[in-house]
Amino acid sequence: MSTKVHCAHILVKTETEAKNVKARLDRGEKFGAVAQQVSLCPSGKKGGDLGTFTRGKMVKEFEKVAFELCKGQVSGPVKTQFGYHIIKRLE
Repeated sequence: MSTKVHCAHILVKTETEAKNVKARLDRGEKFGAVAQQVSLCPSGKKGGDLGTFTRGKMVKEFEKVAFELCKGQVSGPVKTQFGYHIIKRLE
């Protein structure tokens, strides 16, 4: 089991927005470009890149999904107190 992951994410306010973002990614749009356009998180400026983090550093709903993803995989909408995230595991 990995102890740290490198992820990027896109944060939006609503589940509908998150589903729209996921649909754009599924159609082949680049994760970083979509993050720069729509993410509410300051990391959006860097294409959503959150860098590498260990367990216990993120809210538990986010962390659970981030650690379950395989490299290159993109999650569906993940709800936290901040809104809805689409998470991509980079490594």
